[in-house]
Amino acid sequence: MMTIHERLDAIYQKITDPAFRESKGMSNEVGYHIFDYDPEHEMIVRDHIAYLKDRINKEDADFYIREFDLYEIIIDILEQKSYLEKNFEMEKKKGSSFVLNATQKTLRLTLNNDLVIRYMGDRVQPNDIVFITGVGKAFPFIRSHTILNNIHKAVGRLPVVMFFPGQYDGQSLMLFNELKDDNYYRAFPLVGYR
Repeated sequence: MMTIHERLDAIYQKITDPAFRESKGMSNEVGYHIFDYDPEHEMIVRDHIAYLKDRINKEDADFYIREFDLYEIIIDILEQKSYLEKNFEMEKKKGSSFVLNATQKTLRLTLNNDLVIRYMGDRVQPNDIVFITGVGKAFPFIRSHTILNNIHKAVGRLPVVMFFPGQYDGQSLMLFNELKDDNYYRAFPLVGYR
């Protein structure tokens, strides 16, 4: 069984392979990949993502890693709309459940004008590899399967890697190794455990 460090080290070779960037799966599916990991390794994974971005984006490669931290996107959208401070006040008065519902409506998740998807779409470039991070931090506001089911609207056929603090068995996502998300079948595990 590979350690978290061995699995993280395998990412570089995987994403620098030209076949990976062509986004071709077994049947030419869109190239969505999930790097799942034990949530206790969150800080190790974050550090490695920063290392990969720094290394690849400085190499003068023919591609660029574009990272989208879902939590940071939520904060940025709420700040742009001047809703962030209002959310804090609303939570004090009406509770967390109310703010969760209000924030999800503000983000327009799963709608045609989903602000999170638009945020990413406005920032990607044709030669990007998209890294999605902050999945655990953004829960329960954004669910990972919601992003995976809708991200094609933003990135087209660009390769996507979601860093997932939990388990992905090729069919279902289990956030924090405890919370079962909806089934998701279109993503490939980026690096296995063996």
